[in-house]
Amino acid sequence: METHTQTIDVYNIITSRIIEQLEKQVIPWRKPWTDGGHPQNLFTKRPYTGINTWLLGSLGYSQNYFLTWKQLKGVGASVKKGEKGAMVIFWKRFQQDGEERSILRYYKVFNIDQINGLPEVITIPFPPESIAGISACDEIIERMPNCPKIKHGRQRAYYDPATDHINMPRQGTFDSLSSYYGTLFHELVHSTGHQSRLNRREIVEPIKFGSDPYSIEELTAEIGACYLNSITGIIYQEFDNSVAYIKGWIDRLQNDDRLIVYASGQAQKATDYILKVQSYDKSQEMLVEQSVEAL
Repeated sequence: METHTQTIDVYNIITSRIIEQLEKQVIPWRKPWTDGGHPQNLFTKRPYTGINTWLLGSLGYSQNYFLTWKQLKGVGASVKKGEKGAMVIFWKRFQQDGEERSILRYYKVFNIDQINGLPEVITIPFPPESIAGISACDEIIERMPNCPKIKHGRQRAYYDPATDHINMPRQGTFDSLSSYYGTLFHELVHSTGHQSRLNRREIVEPIKFGSDPYSIEELTAEIGACYLNSITGIIYQEFDNSVAYIKGWIDRLQNDDRLIVYASGQAQKATDYILKVQSYDKSQEMLVEQSVEAL
């Protein structure tokens, strides 16, 4: 399986693709993948994580099953003429001068819709998701470890790290329950940065409104909230989709090509914490697929 090691190129390629989508008025991290299922490898059933989740989920395929080149060739299949693979990134760890370092690498995967000759037994449809909607939202909040206090004292949504509490407007003041929970998820992701949880520097350290750390934290919270929206099946329509908003993110991404990868990684850690998902070494994702290909 071909992999690529030019770290700066990986950041540039990912960021350029995101900017291309934003320029088309598409905000990829807000595109739900519920109908197609969580993007995962067809053979290993390993779900893709972090930025890979919504990079693959935003492609719009009806079934979010993907294969590497060697995997599809291994079962005698082929890529349809004109189809191109999608990038999946991972961190490769190595030792240098006695210290552990990481380098960002990538490889290509293909959706099953892009492939000819897959055995029928393999091209099974995604199993229907068991989505409980609002009840699932309540369950997430109830089961979150060390959940901060949630108050409804003021008509403004915010997380206060000094007192470690979330303030939310009353439910009845929202246009829908989905809007209420979508907003609450955003604040829950912020709260995971508290020193008693993930100790995220963008929350623990003082930051100014509009600063780079502020932008990183807001993107982290938004991506994390969108992920929680997708797994609960709620549709939250009140995000800012204005031209000014999109242009603002394009400008930030053009100035910092590591922003989107970093924020997506922080959002994954935050949602893993909220959902009590045991994180696994992302660098092992590639090793798992390599072992399957060797069979």
